[in-house]
Amino acid sequence: MTLEASFAPQPFKNWYWAGAIASTLWMMIGCGMYLFEVTLDPATLPADQRGMVEAIPVWMWAAFATAVWVGLAGAVMLLLRRRLAVALIGVSLIAMLIQNSAYVIDDRLRESVPSESLVLPVIIMAITWTVFWFARHSEKRGWLR
Repeated sequence: MTLEASFAPQPFKNWYWAGAIASTLWMMIGCGMYLFEVTLDPATLPADQRGMVEAIPVWMWAAFATAVWVGLAGAVMLLLRRRLAVALIGVSLIAMLIQNSAYVIDDRLRESVPSESLVLPVIIMAITWTVFWFARHSEKRGWLR
């Protein structure tokens, strides 16, 4: 079987809805976390956590916002079965890569974040990559218009 044959249009599968709903819920959680973090008053945090929040560069917040809100728009496009979902979720994934690059390239942030705190961004990236894969898979199967 060739690679192209494995991605030939196939009849729509009802399990698609479970994936689209799960993807939307995932992106909604990201939006909720964004809203929680941007409205958080660092003065209410313990000193070590306050240092981490204060070390986050503005461009990382912008990438975070782009990742979650564009990702939510992409997930909604999955619910509407629109091809635009692939591009939007792809932009979300790239924004997330940019966001998480701050842990590597920003000295102040890297010094204030314990290494065990980096597990969560890796898990988030893996789940978001899965949502992107689901969107691409659905497009290749001809399930998106």
